[in-house]
Amino acid sequence: MSEQVVPLPQSEAEVSGVLLPDTQQLKRVLETALLTATEPLSLPELKKLCDEPMDNRQIETILEELAEDWQGRGVELGRVASGWRFRARPEMQPYLDRLNPQKSPRYSRAVLETLAIIAYHQPVTRGDIEEVRGVAVSSQILKTLESRGWVEVVGTRDTPGKPELFATTKQLLDDLNLRALQELPSLQEIGVLLEQESTEPA
Repeated sequence: MSEQVVPLPQSEAEVSGVLLPDTQQLKRVLETALLTATEPLSLPELKKLCDEPMDNRQIETILEELAEDWQGRGVELGRVASGWRFRARPEMQPYLDRLNPQKSPRYSRAVLETLAIIAYHQPVTRGDIEEVRGVAVSSQILKTLESRGWVEVVGTRDTPGKPELFATTKQLLDDLNLRALQELPSLQEIGVLLEQESTEPA
């Protein structure tokens, strides 16, 4: 009679047919990279940190666990348009402002209205913006938005004069801590959020 072979218990990763790396070690690596990065890190960038090939869902699962680990602390891990990043929780900002007491820049209503029109109606030309606002849009307003990295030229309209088309950037969404344009807040909220962002340390 042949001897019966009892198979060894399989790990969860082996049962699923996917060999996963040490997730705790990978979580530490991702945490370190995100804490030391000056900009949000995208999934393709984070996947470079893995010793073994992993798909987006696997990485996102670990990132979600990491975000839970940081619940209740002064900083939080969240997802924005460009990827994942750590940032100070809003309720911590008044304390951080004590380290950098300089007054945050105030954006004029004209700048915020122009930004909102571009955000909610993009892509738009300067003429489109002027039609909505009912007044001329100075070049300085558009330059201010472009210098902040919130607005960019994405093409031209096929009409006489080939006017430039303006649209918002991922940088604007990152600065507002948003993932997509659908999450855009009201004009007044945009102003408050952007003023807060301008005082936040990198």
